[in-house]
Amino acid sequence: MSQTRASRRRATLLAAGIATGTLLLSACSGTQTGSSSGDTKFVKGTGEITKVAEGNRTSVPDLRGPSVDGKKLKLSDYKGKVVVLNVWGSWCSPCRAEAPNLAKVARDTKGKDVQFLGINTRDLDKANAKAFERNYEIDYPSFYDPSGKLILKFPKNTLSPQAIPSTLILDKDGKVAVRALKELSEKELRSALDPLTDAK
Repeated sequence: MSQTRASRRRATLLAAGIATGTLLLSACSGTQTGSSSGDTKFVKGTGEITKVAEGNRTSVPDLRGPSVDGKKLKLSDYKGKVVVLNVWGSWCSPCRAEAPNLAKVARDTKGKDVQFLGINTRDLDKANAKAFERNYEIDYPSFYDPSGKLILKFPKNTLSPQAIPSTLILDKDGKVAVRALKELSEKELRSALDPLTDAK
């Protein structure tokens, strides 16, 4: 291979690496909105938080699979509770920023028919996910979904978790009441969750 061709090959590989890095950062920025077009009748709140009126909510797939700890998890086991479903990765800095908020609100809402669950994605090594849970004192379970298969189960044109981090809040019937495509502050999380926990 000539020196010129070798230089071109290095430049091409460098450009591909930069493009991949940019894609990864954008996926973790919380700014992807994805598609929620069609006759959805969603009431959009401020920023990247979408709230859905009770009569317009849709069900989510019955996610099932192993947890980060190797136990079996099934979303439908928590029907009858308000479920906070958070998509996260140990490699994602906004996920690290919001983790203490999720852990605190999860502790504070125990006994209020609320269940927090995670979907850990793109962590090819479980050790990283387990270290994340220890470091941020997360005591609720997370699906272990390194390839993102669970996220792909959500139908198109629905309020699916399309960014990392994303959070869905499901009502007691297992329907999406709130979607946040952003890092959540404790105040934002409580504001979205309280109306559902206060509902009879």
